[in-house]
Amino acid sequence: MRQQVSDADLELMQPGDVIGCRVDPGNRERLVLYVPGIAEATRVSIAKILSSGRRADATVLAAAPIAADYSGRDDPVLRLDLELRAWDEPDAWRVRIVQPVPLPAIELVDLGRHLEVAFFAVDRGESVAVDWEASAQG
Repeated sequence: MRQQVSDADLELMQPGDVIGCRVDPGNRERLVLYVPGIAEATRVSIAKILSSGRRADATVLAAAPIAADYSGRDDPVLRLDLELRAWDEPDAWRVRIVQPVPLPAIELVDLGRHLEVAFFAVDRGESVAVDWEASAQG
């Protein structure tokens, strides 16, 4: 497949990035690649990290709302400062992530609470996602 892509979109379509694909319902051989919106990209990235990432224990250091749908239909988006500890890493490290928090899990972001997270690398939070389901059970 070949497709013209703007320079701005090309910056967001680096090797290994998750991008969107739409198929023409009238002609399944016609498709277009696109840069997903922030909400869609976040969901895909979080799912990928949770399914394939290494596991760690995170302590909540701070939580602040970034965005919320006050109609109650969408999950609020929070900025979380966390300290992570993984069994196979010699030292703890701190990260800052921005992630939607399911409404039933809001109580889990209290200061000092422990969350289960997945991560790909020891970084500042680019490859970290909270496993809300596992955190609620623990």
